[in-house]
Amino acid sequence: MAETSHPTPRTRTRALASVAAIALVAGGTLGATLVEGPAPAFAQTAPITVQNEGPASFADVIDKVKPAVVSVKVSIENVASRDGEEGGMGRGEELPPQLREFFRRFGGGEGGQGGQMPRRGGGGRGQAQGSGFFITADGYVVTNNHVVDNASRVQITTDDGRTLDAKVIGKDPKSDLALLKVSESGTFPYVKLAAQTPRVGDWVIAIGNPFGLGGTVTSGIVSARGRDIGAGPYDDFLQIDAPINRGNSGGPTFNMRGEVVGVNTAIASPSGGSVGLAFAIPAATVQAVVQQLETNGKVERGYLGVQIQPMTEDLADSLGLKGRKGALVNSTQPNTPAAKAGLQAGDVITTVNGTAVADARELTRKIAGLKPGTKVELGYLRDGRERTAALDLGTLPNAEQASLGTGEATRSPLRLGLQLAPAARVGAGEEGVAVVNVDPDGPAAQKGIQEGDVILDVGGKAVSSPADVANGIKAARDGGKKAVLMRVKSGQGVRFVAIALPNAG
Repeated sequence: MAETSHPTPRTRTRALASVAAIALVAGGTLGATLVEGPAPAFAQTAPITVQNEGPASFADVIDKVKPAVVSVKVSIENVASRDGEEGGMGRGEELPPQLREFFRRFGGGEGGQGGQMPRRGGGGRGQAQGSGFFITADGYVVTNNHVVDNASRVQITTDDGRTLDAKVIGKDPKSDLALLKVSESGTFPYVKLAAQTPRVGDWVIAIGNPFGLGGTVTSGIVSARGRDIGAGPYDDFLQIDAPINRGNSGGPTFNMRGEVVGVNTAIASPSGGSVGLAFAIPAATVQAVVQQLETNGKVERGYLGVQIQPMTEDLADSLGLKGRKGALVNSTQPNTPAAKAGLQAGDVITTVNGTAVADARELTRKIAGLKPGTKVELGYLRDGRERTAALDLGTLPNAEQASLGTGEATRSPLRLGLQLAPAARVGAGEEGVAVVNVDPDGPAAQKGIQEGDVILDVGGKAVSSPADVANGIKAARDGGKKAVLMRVKSGQGVRFVAIALPNAG
């Protein structure tokens, strides 16, 4: 019986290598001259290459800026304490429940070890720790508001180990920033705020006091810009992946030139520890807030006097607009700059002083970034026409956050899933049409319409009866609209809702 010859492992390896080489040549990767005919489309463009390497070391930058970073220790009188819950995240109790578990403030308590955490109310004494940094040679220090909020005594520890008393010059809860001033006179090492916003992918260095371990340095990159994490009306955070933990609150994030690009203020974590999702207040915001805190001890923001909401595709279609740019005005407050300038519900604000407004959040930030009394020209759309309004901004009131029954009812004849009644007849106010029942599977319920809401107008026309609502819906359908626009009042305020129209039948 003839023996079957089997290739040795070395022979098989050589054979496979030869096959691989042939395949590469045939694919045009190693020998383009052997390929006949035109090259495939993907081979006609050279691959993207970037001649840019990361720094060999951060040491030179750290040596220069680290002396300006301090630890902040706060004593809080008349507080009750609790074990570990929320990880000493300061204002965390004021966050919505869905954010309390996700976004963790990291002020830290009792050395940042998660022991006895300070809490408002009750009696006793607590402590919290965070970070900060000098911004002037005479001892002004920037930190987070939630680090020093409700403090009876504030001390800082410098990089060379000195402990100094400090006074709170001013606080701004809306931006979560605070300005301190050390009591001792002298000349202190300080750093400056960056004039330019970093790009996504830029290297950054964070220095702070995580878990009470002062002078800790971590590095990473800018992961994203303009993040809205639901912490406040002016959210515009930098997202970084430098490891940040409790006690880093108020500490600086530097670029490679040693400039502060952000103030670390929050992390996203299911456990309270770093998972590479940290958020910093941009330097431009810090600059604007700190200037006012130093001068006035508080921050005054511009005020229009409108309630606004984001544009959606359905809303834009209902208003006869192309695109989703701008901020939709759903109501104006009496005797405010907006009302005096003639702005109305249904207007879409598109520009501020000639600069485009992308959405409602951007409008809020733009107006809040201007001082009261500033002259502003707004561009807006009404009935598809471009208009302008000139006004002087007011002062944002302290309470502002830059932002029913039974009875005879009629079913809507146009299948939106609503049962309606005149608002006055069911004790829901003097104007509009009350929603007394909602089909949970209907188009209206899908857009958040609830029992007790009051429809104020449909398609830009005020309504006072279910028949008015039906006529408005029919007019929208006859006009070729894909959705009908309603202005609805609820317990949360007044808003516009665009409800998709079902097919006629």
